[in-house]
Amino acid sequence: MTKLSSPKQIDAQVQREAETLLPTKHGDFRLIAYSTGAGSAQPIALVKGEIGGGAVLVRVHSECFTGDVLGSKKCDCGDQLAAALEQIEKEGGVLVYLRQEGRGIGLLNKLRAYELQEGGLDTVEANHALGFGVDLRDYGVGAQILLDLGVRKIRLMTNNPEKIIGLEGYGLEVVERVPLEVAPHEANRDYLLTKQKKMGHLLGGL
Repeated sequence: MTKLSSPKQIDAQVQREAETLLPTKHGDFRLIAYSTGAGSAQPIALVKGEIGGGAVLVRVHSECFTGDVLGSKKCDCGDQLAAALEQIEKEGGVLVYLRQEGRGIGLLNKLRAYELQEGGLDTVEANHALGFGVDLRDYGVGAQILLDLGVRKIRLMTNNPEKIIGLEGYGLEVVERVPLEVAPHEANRDYLLTKQKKMGHLLGGL
């Protein structure tokens, strides 16, 4: 894989800081770390192949420590991350990893929401009970990273139509939505049904 261009400042928020080859169980990727003006959490991009002028396969994935790292079955995040990397390994593309734990409420509040869900609330009701909106994620940083990589048109791996709107608002053109459905577990079926019915996620087979 050819090394990408040298780090550069693209605006006051996003700046490349480090770049390295990362071999993983899903394939070999070019990992690029960014800093932002919004805080200490650094987003990253995993790139496979060359970024040309056509539509690029893209996954914009928000951090989920319990799912991505610990393999929690309460959500579908870890399975989606693995499936996206495997698809990008096959076709080439970009995975942008944003540090937006718990749809933007942070790890501690996500765990508090889990406690409320164990008491009978669903994920939407739990967020509201804690004083948060359903989804507080912002895709501006992700869009800027994609623009920095030379991506303009994307085939977006997502089940969430709101993510398409969020990225297109920053000048990217989503030419195709690529479904990213994974097999549900007994532990996350109700969660997925809530995402489908209350959050508008396009999920089938539940």
